[in-house]
Amino acid sequence: MDISRVTPMMQQYLRTKEEYPDCILMYRLGDFYEMFFDDAVTASRELEIALTGKDCGLDERAPICGVPHHSATVYISRLVGKGYKVAVCEQMEDPKEAKGIVKREVVRVITPGTVIEETMLDDKKNNYLAVIYSGGGVTGLAFSDISTGELYTTQVIDTNAVIDELARYEPAEIIINEDADGIFSKKLTARFEAVPAIADDDLFEYESRNEKILSQFHKRSLKELSLDGKNAAAAAVGGMLMYLEQTQKSSVPYISELSFYETAQYMSIDAASRRNLEITETMRDKTKRGSLLGVLDKTKTSMGARKLKQWLEKPLVNPVHINNRLYSVRELNENIMLRDDIAAALSGIYDMARIVSRVALKTVTPRDLVSLRLSLAKLPELDMLLTKTTSPVLQELSRGFDIMSDLRELLEYAITDDPPVSVKDGGVIRKGFHEEIDALRNAITNGKQWIAEVEAEEKQTTGIKNLKISYNKVFGYYIEVTKSNLKDVPETYIRKQTLANCERYITPKLKEIENTILGASEKITNLEAHVFEDVRSRVAQETERLKNVCDAVASVDALYSLAEAAHKNNYTMPEVAHDGSVQIKDGRHPVVEKMLKSAMFIPNDTMLNTDTDRMLIITGPNMAGKSTYMRQVALITLMAQIGSFVPASYAKISPVDKIFTRVGASDDIASGQSTFMLEMTEVANILKNATKNSLIILDEIGRGTSTYDGLSIAWSVVEYVQSKKRLGAKTLFATHYHELTDLEDKLDGVKNYRIAVKKRGDDITFLRKIVRGGADDSYGIEVAALAGVPKEVISRAKEILKDIDDGQIRRERFDSDTPETDSQLGFEDMAAVEIVEKLKVMDVTTLTPIEALNTLYKLVNEAKGM
Repeated sequence: MDISRVTPMMQQYLRTKEEYPDCILMYRLGDFYEMFFDDAVTASRELEIALTGKDCGLDERAPICGVPHHSATVYISRLVGKGYKVAVCEQMEDPKEAKGIVKREVVRVITPGTVIEETMLDDKKNNYLAVIYSGGGVTGLAFSDISTGELYTTQVIDTNAVIDELARYEPAEIIINEDADGIFSKKLTARFEAVPAIADDDLFEYESRNEKILSQFHKRSLKELSLDGKNAAAAAVGGMLMYLEQTQKSSVPYISELSFYETAQYMSIDAASRRNLEITETMRDKTKRGSLLGVLDKTKTSMGARKLKQWLEKPLVNPVHINNRLYSVRELNENIMLRDDIAAALSGIYDMARIVSRVALKTVTPRDLVSLRLSLAKLPELDMLLTKTTSPVLQELSRGFDIMSDLRELLEYAITDDPPVSVKDGGVIRKGFHEEIDALRNAITNGKQWIAEVEAEEKQTTGIKNLKISYNKVFGYYIEVTKSNLKDVPETYIRKQTLANCERYITPKLKEIENTILGASEKITNLEAHVFEDVRSRVAQETERLKNVCDAVASVDALYSLAEAAHKNNYTMPEVAHDGSVQIKDGRHPVVEKMLKSAMFIPNDTMLNTDTDRMLIITGPNMAGKSTYMRQVALITLMAQIGSFVPASYAKISPVDKIFTRVGASDDIASGQSTFMLEMTEVANILKNATKNSLIILDEIGRGTSTYDGLSIAWSVVEYVQSKKRLGAKTLFATHYHELTDLEDKLDGVKNYRIAVKKRGDDITFLRKIVRGGADDSYGIEVAALAGVPKEVISRAKEILKDIDDGQIRRERFDSDTPETDSQLGFEDMAAVEIVEKLKVMDVTTLTPIEALNTLYKLVNEAKGM
């Protein structure tokens, strides 16, 4: 496009757009933000607003659409929610005073990971920006929530660990360097909603990034930040800070602490296991309800809700830290009055952490500061309650608790109780806080009275009884004296106008009053803005104190939530063991038991250790509860390690370093992986990364391929995992391959368990109870009948199964000592066996409705074709 052909205003727009090619540019024109050309086409489509045209000197009219400036946040939110970046270009001078084109600048770039507006955020979850830097075989990761001022970093060597750490934070936006793009781009795109964006190399330049880090945190060396020798992590942090400064168009001083952590400090849960266990959201609809977080979240504040979610995302492995949390939860659980009083104190506290961030970024509103004041007013009550506690964590919080009475008093004196949204609307500063503002308000209220008083005073002084003070737009206020009284006019009067029968005068005092009255409204608006900015700056100076008290309040709230959940759900305090064992009596699935409406949840015991009970092989029919049982063991272990009470009558848990689950995979169409390929990929990840201190949940390994291949793989995996020389991890292994039950007598540390089933004729009842021993039947045909497979197919399957059992149809048996290799089946026999095998291993709990119908259709056609 020939920029010289367009109007001067459009030239300014196009030059600005060149600097922000990857953003939708919202360009301020008067009371609207306008978008042009491709931006306009995109915005009109995404926002469903009218697209028009504008003459700008080109052959064709430029596409244009716009939104009102006062409601722009709503539209920006929708664009950012769809993954777009929005550059906001403001008028930097008053158009009335501008000479030529109004000066405009981009004041902020809003991206999915740099949102701070309350209306654009979920108040109960963090909004993370992730930066990934790979180089020299090491990958550094940085995660920041600009809305709360948090910044975390780590570095890893294993590429799978990068995906697992990202799954821990679920970032809204991902920035990567070119090397990281070559390694991770495909995996990131397949796994996360945020599409990774490649950053310029200068974002990670060694000297500038290190200088930025040291300046940001006021340190003299990277060693003080635990970044000495951690080049990849330092690059990610430096890139993060540079990116934030670029988007915010200013420094972000309230990000004042950097938390470097080793991944081994917390329990590791790989991305697939997080999804399978539904820790913070459900697999199906990505909602909190139906997840472990949904059961445990009884928090009273947004800060507490985010803290609890962080604890679930980062379970502890240090027994001392786990116990310290547990002791605090126990104290709140046992002291009902204290717990209720803390709940009442927390209930009046707003989201101070995000208000503090808006204070620092100068986007805070008067109402935000009122919310902050009301929150601070609750702190003395909470402080008093904490002094009554005796447990380690609560006592530590009590010792460092700052009620910030000085800041509360400032806000009480400075800001009115019910201010407008914008300081420009006036009425923000409280009466008595600022002398000049009070005088100006008084002028507006009492202006007429002042003029009347001056008139009376002048009449008395001059003796001119008909003297009067009037007003017009030309002269303002003036004194009018008739011709007959001119001899009594004082010399101090200044003649302004002569008329036929009177003279008009002004005096310095009258002009002073006039200036006060006429300029009062505009002066108040400007002065209030100035005073509000001063108050905001004084609040910003207390950022560190505020962040500390926010973290304390959040921790108290999270502990309260765990105690309240324990009380409401009849949980038990687990004992933290050191012998590697996991012992659970009457364990329950924390989510499933809450979802059951018409039946009671059947509890089950679990015994795992590092010696005689390392691997439990669990057999039983589909839908009987194997997956629920295994998941509940994993969730109870996880709950114990965040410091929560657990759904059991007794629990003794040794901290595990990692939890892996391989449960019910479906085809991964996005990455082109079949069920079996995805299954084997997840198994490979487990075998490669698990340790003897891990907890592994394996469900139906090998079912995605032929029976004998699958059995061989499952057998081999059991041998590998149970071997102390190779792995020796605590494992729950559910299977339909009954041949694996023979391993109890062949392999050390293997125990057989089964789901108890009651059978009456052709009917079966799942008792949901785990008992010792292997299952004597898979009940595949009975389960097929329960699932609604037509009676014709069920009857035929029973006939085929009887023929197999009677030896009329031969089938190979897997025998580890003398495998048969010379068996041969006819085509009809093979088809019959295949139907039976499909029915026996079918897991209807993992089928979607359309998959169930397709499977049923295939089975019927196969049966008819025999």
